[in-house]
Amino acid sequence: MRRMKQRPFWPLMILIILAVAAVVSMQPQKRGTASLTPSNSPERRNQLTVYYLDVGQGDSEFIELPDGRSMLIDAGNPENGGQIARFLDTQSIKKIDYLVATHPHADHIGGMPQVVQSIDIGSVYMPKVSATSRTFENLLSSIQKKGLQIQTARAGVTLLDRGDLKAVLVAPVGSGYNDLNQYSAVIKLSYDNTSFLFMGDAGAQSEKEITADVRADVLKVGHHGSDTASTEAFLKRVSPRYAVIEVGKDNSYGHPAESTLKKLRRIGAEIYRTDEDGTIKIQSDGNNITVEEHVPGMEEADASMRPAA
Repeated sequence: MRRMKQRPFWPLMILIILAVAAVVSMQPQKRGTASLTPSNSPERRNQLTVYYLDVGQGDSEFIELPDGRSMLIDAGNPENGGQIARFLDTQSIKKIDYLVATHPHADHIGGMPQVVQSIDIGSVYMPKVSATSRTFENLLSSIQKKGLQIQTARAGVTLLDRGDLKAVLVAPVGSGYNDLNQYSAVIKLSYDNTSFLFMGDAGAQSEKEITADVRADVLKVGHHGSDTASTEAFLKRVSPRYAVIEVGKDNSYGHPAESTLKKLRRIGAEIYRTDEDGTIKIQSDGNNITVEEHVPGMEEADASMRPAA
């Protein structure tokens, strides 16, 4: 009898495996599975980065959001406008998607007209308040020239909501304040399991009126650490791990007040100050927070504007 030659079995097995794999790859994947988030995807490597810019006796916070958008809260004094614009340029920022002027005081909005003129702007938020200062008029003029619309900053307004990334206004709650500081737009920014609170110059009255959940890992202390803000009751509600005070070195206001520093220490907050630590960068990956002091950029931006000798 003639014996038939047997063919190897493994090539057939390989063909079967490849066929099964092809069929499986064509099936729709379920949301939330690991295969939807490769290790090199933007979702895995994106960070929330907040720069507390050293603008002297003033406020300015630049935020790079995990989804690639950006936010600028305040822009310091008039002399800081070019400095901030240059800083944004060194960071390769082409557009500010969310521009927030917390309230019409020169140490918060003074540099904003130059920023508006120098870069594309998306949405603009300001509290509904009248002011007659030249600084405020300059800002309104720069916004009008760009054809931008001002959206009212008030408690309950959502700036963005992407599920794991959310920015909401928790103040101002009321109106008719005698003190412009109480009109300050207060923003809570949350990214996964971490959160940031930006107080502007909001004082004790505004703190008392805020009913929203203000718990935050990082607190931008209100009104440069003045004793008119940061009541003990409010600080306990926030319970921050880190507190950032934006303040000018040897300023004439006595900011930050020693009483404020003591209250922050009592709740266990780690304190950072722009007069001592320069520009401060705080990053979050949604779970962990890192802090970096004396971040370069603003100094170089400042130097680039000085006239040649």
